[in-house]
Amino acid sequence: MKVAEKILKKIKQIQEGTTFNYQQMNIAPEEYSAAAKAIERLIEKDLIKRVSTGLFYKPKKTTFGELRPREEELIKPYLFVQGKRIAYITGITLYNHMGLTTQVPKIIKIASRSKRITINSGNIHAKPVKSYVDVSNDNYYLLEVLDVLKDFTIIPDLDKNMAIIFLSTKLNELTEKDKLKIIKYALNYPPRVRALLGALIDKINIALDTTVLKQSLNPLTLYELGINNELLPTAQNWNIK
Repeated sequence: MKVAEKILKKIKQIQEGTTFNYQQMNIAPEEYSAAAKAIERLIEKDLIKRVSTGLFYKPKKTTFGELRPREEELIKPYLFVQGKRIAYITGITLYNHMGLTTQVPKIIKIASRSKRITINSGNIHAKPVKSYVDVSNDNYYLLEVLDVLKDFTIIPDLDKNMAIIFLSTKLNELTEKDKLKIIKYALNYPPRVRALLGALIDKINIALDTTVLKQSLNPLTLYELGINNELLPTAQNWNIK
């Protein structure tokens, strides 16, 4: 099969509104020159669009015209290296998607331990932050929850009561394996994260041993999180105020 035919076949399988790069085309190194020409022809025919160098998307066509992919979709290729996740979106962008804040930041934060990811492409601007543990497809959603705990006091217009309900639900829905993993990852986060996680686990009566979290904390330290016993009955047991 010719390179152009191979690329066209692959693109037909891609969902509209989805981004892709050369690596996803399964192109051999010696085929890159022919692939670049084939891609350019498809751009000229309006079958695909270029986002930036080496990054393209298949436009979604509606009665109102073509739609660009969502920000998350445009950023997605930067979160993976050779198909493996190494980063995730965090900060206010993440908390907005979770429904915890109405604010939308101008600059998106991307957390990774192995790579500093900066994006300045069109309307997409992102800056790197260091993740507390190595990121993978098997743990990024746990790190997202831990980031909420970390930033609990600084998330704009956060309704703390709703946030406690949200976090309790998230923890309750985790598999037993993930519940153990989130406790393990929390040990790499600041003490206030460990304290709040422990209080939440105790509140929802998950059958988990939180001793390792308790032992990692200074028993004399108070955590000023603006949470009272009415909001979180177990807060007192974890020196949370």
